Amino acid sequence: MSDEFAKSTEPVTGVHIGQSPREPEDGMALCLSGGGYRAMLFHVGALWRLYEAGLLRDVKRISSVSGGSITSAVLALAWKDLDFKSGTLHSHFVPRVVDPIRAMAGETIDADSIILGIALPGRISDRIAGAYDRHLFKGATLQDLPDDAGSAAPRFVINATNVQSGALWRFMRPYMRDYRVGEVLNPTVLLAQAVAASSAFPPLLSPFEMRLDPESFVPGSGLDLQERPYTSQVLLTDGGVYDNLGLETAWKRYKTILVSDGGGKMQAQPEPKSDWGRHAYRVLDLIDNQVRSLRKRQLIDSYQTNLRQGAYWGIRTNVAKYPLSGTLPCPQHRTLELAVIPTRLKRLPDELQERLINWGYAVCDAALRAHVDLSLKQGNFPYARGV
Repeated sequence: MSDEFAKSTEPVTGVHIGQSPREPEDGMALCLSGGGYRAMLFHVGALWRLYEAGLLRDVKRISSVSGGSITSAVLALAWKDLDFKSGTLHSHFVPRVVDPIRAMAGETIDADSIILGIALPGRISDRIAGAYDRHLFKGATLQDLPDDAGSAAPRFVINATNVQSGALWRFMRPYMRDYRVGEVLNPTVLLAQAVAASSAFPPLLSPFEMRLDPESFVPGSGLDLQERPYTSQVLLTDGGVYDNLGLETAWKRYKTILVSDGGGKMQAQPEPKSDWGRHAYRVLDLIDNQVRSLRKRQLIDSYQTNLRQGAYWGIRTNVAKYPLSGTLPCPQHRTLELAVIPTRLKRLPDELQERLINWGYAVCDAALRAHVDLSLKQGNFPYARGV
């Protein structure tokens, strides 16, 4: 956007999106949606299939929000130990990625954090970050993410929403930034804090507060808000508030986009509550549902018009509708049972964990064989119980 256009006095002007217009480059990106533990486990199944098919190693960027950021961050820390060779699935991927995430899914962390956050000093989101660090990340920072500069590793992007600026806040190894507030190079923020910010689901788990040194920002890197308090006290909420598919930071960069959507769907209510608290929560659901629908429509339209290549699979997808001669047995009434699991960080029993992983695997398998690699042979469920 030109300076003249940005300074125009016309009543309608262009929206600056924080990145110079350019054609997307060759390469494949993977987006992992929000959705609490439900999405976290659903994405594990998708990653399992991508690893097995030899496609995960070719991904150039992994962009995530909320529950997807838990899965993505665990994968990022394990990346250096994954050799992607045939036969290494159960010796490398399962113990380093699947097992830690399943252990996390066996713990309830939101209820205790909410109770203690209300009863004691400190933010609820800080307690969530502490739980992530104890169970998964062990003091790792953004600098422990893979270095994608000059290597085969992907760029991991963990997305949150800046409540102050209304823009996307992106956490990465090379930098973290909000196009309006500015950029901090080589941030040493704890990985658990970045994931907690990305999954600070409103209203109870939000906001996540970061205290920063304004001098740490690259001079002149922000569009219009590079000043206190925007640069000293940053308030973040769930990345899904801005983009529940984690699509934006991948869409702008690459031609091939894979999207794994473990997000929920707003249910109809014949008699919505009218008290201010529950009514406000319902309205938030309406807004979230609209944002989610628009992002999905943008993606599907791009596939249909050949603007982008790739595949979308969702937790509510009817796998029988893929144009394939055969798919793994996934009765829709069974998969819809999984789709309505509440968006919580609440313990899930082993049976539900395995069903969610199997479902993520199966629908990813169908999407890949229908739209990405037509020569790919049908896979088999990771766990014998099916969906």
